[in-house]
Amino acid sequence: MRVRVPASSANLGPGFDALAIALDIPIEVSVELADELSLSAEGFGSELTDPPKHLGVAIATEILGHQNFTLHIKSSIPLARGLGSSAALAVAVAKAAGSLDPLAIGTRIDGHAENAAASLFGGFVTASVEDGEIFVASLPLDSALRFVVVIPERELATADARRVLPTTVSYHDAAFNLSRVALLTAGLADHTLLQATAMDDRLHQPFRMGLLPFAADVLRVTREAGALASCWSGAGSTMLAVATDATASAVAEAARNVLNQHSEPGTVQIVEADRRGLQVL
Repeated sequence: MRVRVPASSANLGPGFDALAIALDIPIEVSVELADELSLSAEGFGSELTDPPKHLGVAIATEILGHQNFTLHIKSSIPLARGLGSSAALAVAVAKAAGSLDPLAIGTRIDGHAENAAASLFGGFVTASVEDGEIFVASLPLDSALRFVVVIPERELATADARRVLPTTVSYHDAAFNLSRVALLTAGLADHTLLQATAMDDRLHQPFRMGLLPFAADVLRVTREAGALASCWSGAGSTMLAVATDATASAVAEAARNVLNQHSEPGTVQIVEADRRGLQVL
């Protein structure tokens, strides 16, 4: 079976481990029965060719119960950049290998559900896990929105980004984030309601800023260039700016200028939300 799933951008500022949007940056995976194990890959992650250490091989082996298969991966999703590459791969391989619950596998691999849910269902989602049960809801998303994805070459592992987070937060900061989640949900449903402060956050972004010297400037400058709002994509290193057709090009150019000023190699893409989620090809 051959399947396609999109990348995802999680957190979206205040929606820490709860919100995500699927982005039209795909990964395609095929799993076919064969006489022996074969692994091949194109694009991002193509250098990971050791089957015993490969996440996709482990997932397919678990589902099939053997290693008589070929696994081919073609990915446009950069690794360790905050674009849900692990969750997307897990969901794609699980489905291609015949799993009846790729969401559960993607959630287990990622440790939380929102990236896997966005890759599986597409669009704008909220997801959580309680006592082993996964809860997912699709949320309205304005079709006028475009997403400027600022992808540095440098990687930032999620585990490293989580180490700088505090173990407790204040009641005031928790309330701040709740209010921004409400503003963000309304603004993504109707872009005329989206305010820059809707992607402000006090639970993770301020503590992570020191890990990426260009991050604060990217968020500030993209807003000044016309972005409706901007935030870290997942745990980084990618930054995400929300725009429309009228402003996306100017926002992207401003982001490129910031990367250049910081001598930070990277790419900037203008993408739409992926509203289809997992597709069997």
